[in-house]
Amino acid sequence: MTRPPLTEDATGAPGTGRPPGLWRNRDFNLLWAGQCLSDLGGAMADLALPLLVLQQTGSPARAGLVGTTALAAAMVCRLPAGVLADRFDRRRLMIVSDVFRLALFALLAALLLTGTAPIAVIVGVVACSAAATAVFSTAEHAAIRNLVRPDQIAAAVARNEARAYGTSLAGPPLGGLLFGIGRALPFAGNALSHLLSLVAVLCVREPLQQPRREPPPSAGASAVQGLRFALGHPFLRALLLTAAPLNMAFTGVVFTLTLSLRRAGLSPFLVGLAGTIFAVGGFLGAFAAPTLQRVLRLPVLLTLLCWTTAALMALSALLSPSILAAVPLAAAVFLGPTANAALFGHQAAVTPDHLQGRVVGLVLLAAGSAAALAPALAGALLGRWNDETAMLVFALLVVVAAVTASVSRGLWSGPA
Repeated sequence: MTRPPLTEDATGAPGTGRPPGLWRNRDFNLLWAGQCLSDLGGAMADLALPLLVLQQTGSPARAGLVGTTALAAAMVCRLPAGVLADRFDRRRLMIVSDVFRLALFALLAALLLTGTAPIAVIVGVVACSAAATAVFSTAEHAAIRNLVRPDQIAAAVARNEARAYGTSLAGPPLGGLLFGIGRALPFAGNALSHLLSLVAVLCVREPLQQPRREPPPSAGASAVQGLRFALGHPFLRALLLTAAPLNMAFTGVVFTLTLSLRRAGLSPFLVGLAGTIFAVGGFLGAFAAPTLQRVLRLPVLLTLLCWTTAALMALSALLSPSILAAVPLAAAVFLGPTANAALFGHQAAVTPDHLQGRVVGLVLLAAGSAAALAPALAGALLGRWNDETAMLVFALLVVVAAVTASVSRGLWSGPA
């Protein structure tokens, strides 16, 4: 069932004779702006958490374990989050998620202000906040097609990619700077960001899903429906097999670089600056996404991304543990936003609204399942070998993804 285009009043472009652009879509921009703030707070906390654990324990392996806990919790919750996003009101799910994350990071900040937070508490906060983020992000992805016209879906996803990379530019150095001033500050800032996100969600007027005319099936049957739909597409199946090693490699190499720079004696601010350099490539790539989507098919984009990323990660390994190692990684991620925008735009366009949450959850689960092991693997590699060898292991994982993308018939039979 296809949702009719938004009305002129909703988009703010009456009488122009031209389809209104995304910048005039009040509700999409409200949600987008709220998530800009939330992503900024999350980027600060993501940088500060491993630094906090490393400071308290002196163990890169334990710091990696905390990162893996977050990714594993998000992975486990993806399919249930998809079922929730299709069974319940998506706006209420997003509100509850923001309230929960606000409380968790306020608690962590308060503990650090009064003393030292136990590792068990840190792990608990990380796991619970990751679960809440999985619910929120799945509901947000599923809601996009209800806020924009069908021909704007890919552009909306590209805007969200720009948002994520843009906040990654400011979040890591800001998180490192605040951590250097006071350990609690990045987490207090993250709590504030969720409060502002909550306000933005409350101000959205448009419904975030279509009315359900039939009672939903059981939770188990709902999950099976989404799985059957996604696996029924040869293109999506091939893409999921390619995305797993690629996402694991990107997550692992960034985490490895973060820890290796800190072990080399760089300040938290400079470690955050390396993350900013990495994010520049994705930020610029997000702006180039509309043009690149018109020039290159998605299979070509993904194959080109994999092979160039393998080479650039190997170059980054040779430059480690220098802040210059972030420069090749920035070049590697340039094509990522274009591929993601084309993928999720195609997925949102072909998936019925009542299945959006489950299919999005499955796609994010497959893409992030291997990535959940990356921080722990990075910590283990750094504990056994030098920085260069650890980063080369992740470059080899990208070669696996590149070979899969190059020979997969299902991938090359996908959208033009």
